[in-house]
Amino acid sequence: MPSLTDVARNHTTLDSADLDRLQLLVSDWQMLADLSFADLVLWLPDTEGLGFWAGAQMRPTTGPTAYLDDIVGSFIPRDRRPLLDQAYDGGRICREGDPEWRDDVPVRVETIPVRRGDRVIAVIARNTNLLGVRTPSRLEIAYLQSATDLARMITDGIFPYGGERLLSTTPRVGDGCIRVDRHGMVTFASPNALSAYRRMGLVTDLVGSRLKDITAELINSGHKVDDVLASVVTGRAAQEIEIENPEATLFLRAIPLRAEGEHVGALILLRDVTELRSRERELVTKEATIREIHHRVKNNLQTVAALLRMQARRITVPEAQAALSEAVRRVGSIAIVHETLSESFDEHVDFDDVADRVAAMVADVSTVATQVATRRTGSFGVLDSEVATPLAMVLTELMQNSVEHAFGGREGDAAGEIVLEAQRSVGRLRVVVTDDGQGLPAGFDSETSGNLGLSIVRTLVIGELDGVLDFGPRHDGGPGTTIVLDIPVKD
Repeated sequence: MPSLTDVARNHTTLDSADLDRLQLLVSDWQMLADLSFADLVLWLPDTEGLGFWAGAQMRPTTGPTAYLDDIVGSFIPRDRRPLLDQAYDGGRICREGDPEWRDDVPVRVETIPVRRGDRVIAVIARNTNLLGVRTPSRLEIAYLQSATDLARMITDGIFPYGGERLLSTTPRVGDGCIRVDRHGMVTFASPNALSAYRRMGLVTDLVGSRLKDITAELINSGHKVDDVLASVVTGRAAQEIEIENPEATLFLRAIPLRAEGEHVGALILLRDVTELRSRERELVTKEATIREIHHRVKNNLQTVAALLRMQARRITVPEAQAALSEAVRRVGSIAIVHETLSESFDEHVDFDDVADRVAAMVADVSTVATQVATRRTGSFGVLDSEVATPLAMVLTELMQNSVEHAFGGREGDAAGEIVLEAQRSVGRLRVVVTDDGQGLPAGFDSETSGNLGLSIVRTLVIGELDGVLDFGPRHDGGPGTTIVLDIPVKD
């Protein structure tokens, strides 16, 4: 189905300003459809004046539809629907006395010219399925009167109001509807609107009351309200606002109604968002709690690492000092992940930063005489925390192993280098660790090696990451070792 923009550009001479006006109208005309209990179709004038193109369509949520099929993109020649011609040519609302019959359904049609400045740029056809019409209730009379006022404002070119920013919480007609007169007195309140105010603590009726005073009392501000709230509850400005008290939270939207240039009242739509805001606060609290937990875990790990360093300095046995130093590095790699998680708003980690910090830590605490530099190519992307923690430990062990065994016996002042390469593809992460050291010893087998670090790596890669690990000579034939790690990841 073509969009409004497609129809306008392909079949009309409407300019960008006209199209912006129509887009603004279409973004907000669900309200008119619901108040009218009718389908709306936006008809655009043909480039050559031969007829009208259907640019947009809206069905009501308050009544039966008059159109079972979508008609956007269809064409009606002139004289086929005289009401369209009359509204477009005369710039006035037109109504038909006798209904049209569509698929054995009687449909009452009205046409509303859409004006921008001194030009009519489109026509709205309001189509009411008369099978759903019954003796009108007070609610239906109030809805239809409000719809009539909005239709006149569209014809006068003053609705919709520019500058409004409709939010996802913007209420609809069925959520709650209040009509106030020019003095701010409530002349109608739908059952849902009354229920919402009752939830805030209202014990009287809304109709016949001044909405500004009632609202001020319910939000515990006496009879003093700020300018924004006052402009909304009196209907003087087209704005949205949220009000709350300990009992409930309401979202209000005011649509000022004008006739012949005079303010005649307002339509105020409202929605009870108490549960929504409660869930949002719970999520914020939960996120803050999780971040605080990660922060405390990081602090505790750093304390453990500090204690291990102190213990290492008091031990004179070189093997014990080396073992404690390795433990410090392992604890540090986990602390880095938790520090990153404590700074994020979810359980996901931008792992590039973690990898760079792990590499810097390994290089800084190296005990070999050779200076070792590390660098990263490619990007790990964002990883889940359950992948990030074991992967950080794996990288720590692999790079530390390279530092100790690849460069431990190197003579002279030649610096060593470890390159960490990340290759992210759909559902997979391939990590390549390459050094330019002395290479693997003859007969090396990672599965039978008694090295504690490699045992940890195998356990984490196979048991937790469900990945594959491979050791071998450098792929470019140069001196050194290449270690390839391939694991599944979520995209």
